[in-house]
Amino acid sequence: MRPRVLTTTAELRAAVAEQLAAAGPGPVSLGLVPTMGALHEGHAALARAARTENDVVVATIFVNPLQFGDPLDLDRYPRTLEADLEILGGYGVDLVFVPSREEMYPGGEPLVRLSAGRLGERFEGEFRPGHFDGMLTVVAKLLHLAWPAADAAYRAYFGQKDAQQLALIRRMVRDLSFTADIRAVPTVRSAEGLALSSRNRFLTAEEADAALVLSRALRLLAERAVRCEPLDLESAVALVESQPLVQLEYFEVVDPDTLEPLAFNCRETPFSGEALALIAARVGSVRLIDNQPLLADPAGT
Repeated sequence: MRPRVLTTTAELRAAVAEQLAAAGPGPVSLGLVPTMGALHEGHAALARAARTENDVVVATIFVNPLQFGDPLDLDRYPRTLEADLEILGGYGVDLVFVPSREEMYPGGEPLVRLSAGRLGERFEGEFRPGHFDGMLTVVAKLLHLAWPAADAAYRAYFGQKDAQQLALIRRMVRDLSFTADIRAVPTVRSAEGLALSSRNRFLTAEEADAALVLSRALRLLAERAVRCEPLDLESAVALVESQPLVQLEYFEVVDPDTLEPLAFNCRETPFSGEALALIAARVGSVRLIDNQPLLADPAGT
């Protein structure tokens, strides 16, 4: 069934209150799925998780201009609203908030924004200056606009594929005392292993095949980690660099929470504990990111 589409803040707040009242009496919950549209199976996984865990599910579709440093990249971002609504309706989303730029940012770009701080300056932040400040600003607004009644549980769903974004949102929620529970949904991949992304549609068949080296290199580290072997990051880097169509930007093993590099776990030291491998590369004209949680299994199970 097609979800109800809302375009103004007033409509959203009224509809959230109406839906929660209809879901009662007793404890109720709301799940929020923020997106920029151009939805694929990765976004569907967010909607499925939200539908499973909540009485009311709200998705948002807004291509946030604050996240784009290059106006051409903003213009190029795919807009597929009708197809997106079909996908969200198929997974039982109740409400879809589709605001205009003027609705989200009355009077133009906001003068006051959130800062991602040092955590937002490395990795993606280095290659996309200001991106995370814009992302946190809009996520904070969306969390606020969809906020349910005080007695309702509130959960927001984000994909593990955007690992740095996820870490920053969790830190924002903690630092600014938001009461929303941030839920991470595992990365969804193609049958061949490529992490699903709205940008994958711009890859040629040859480039899509070349891009598989990213997930192969990540799996190599995960296999070594689970066996408590040295990760030998240099050999994984060499694997990626052996693919001529792939231009590596970064490949690092970090702490999952702080994103600080864990150099001691990357070379000759047997891997222990847990970590996160982050990778970014250009394949042709398309920039791709991916990541892989790493977990040692001393018991060998």
